[in-house]
Amino acid sequence: MDRFIYTAMTGASQTLSRQASVAHNLANVSTPAYRAEEHRLRAVQVQSKNTPAALPTRAFVVDASTHTDYTAGPMMFTGRQLDVAVQGRGWIAVTAPDGTEAYTRNGNLQLDVNGVLQTKNGLPVVGDGGPIAVPPDQKIEIGRDGSVSVVPQTGLQTTSAVGRIKLVNPNDADLVRRPDGLFGLRAGGVSPVAETVRLGTGLVEGSNVNSVEQMVSMISLARQFEMQTKMITTAETNDRSAMQLLAAAR
Repeated sequence: MDRFIYTAMTGASQTLSRQASVAHNLANVSTPAYRAEEHRLRAVQVQSKNTPAALPTRAFVVDASTHTDYTAGPMMFTGRQLDVAVQGRGWIAVTAPDGTEAYTRNGNLQLDVNGVLQTKNGLPVVGDGGPIAVPPDQKIEIGRDGSVSVVPQTGLQTTSAVGRIKLVNPNDADLVRRPDGLFGLRAGGVSPVAETVRLGTGLVEGSNVNSVEQMVSMISLARQFEMQTKMITTAETNDRSAMQLLAAAR
């Protein structure tokens, strides 16, 4: 009976957490380069503070891990010069608000008032020599290898390199989703430049969230939560019936 109640109770609680994750995915279905998130649950035995050994009749359902789907999203053509999309595996390095290096697949880039290349959210793109600054009145060209060149709008049309976007390709297992939505290395530090990563220009990668699949998951989780609450009610009814039988036996 204890295992029945504890599993149903904690299962219902963690199901609500999974529903929140699905809702978050649905809210980001149109966010460029967003990676879907999934929570995985498992049952564990309860341990008392006074008794180190596990209590075999009680079990909790806990959030065992948060899984990220690293499948690439669809490529959307924009024709904009500052829009880039990573082709295949790889990430664009940016400077996070806390000053550390982080990684994103969102290549919807822009220039700030000082000509610094940054993401739409205002995060500076990491270059081979720090932030990439573009002189005013220059036409920008971004190569497949991440190289950034400029051509004067007037006068002599000569191409000049101003920097190169840092592209990395760490293993998926080494990445962790940060609280700010970016990704970083699980062990900390920075990832080395990956020479094999290539960019497509005039493109933006879309979210890899499958809205239909997430809606089905939302319905399934709602039914699962309903079943777990019914289990709690059934356990309460069984407990009441057992107490009545014991009282009658006396």
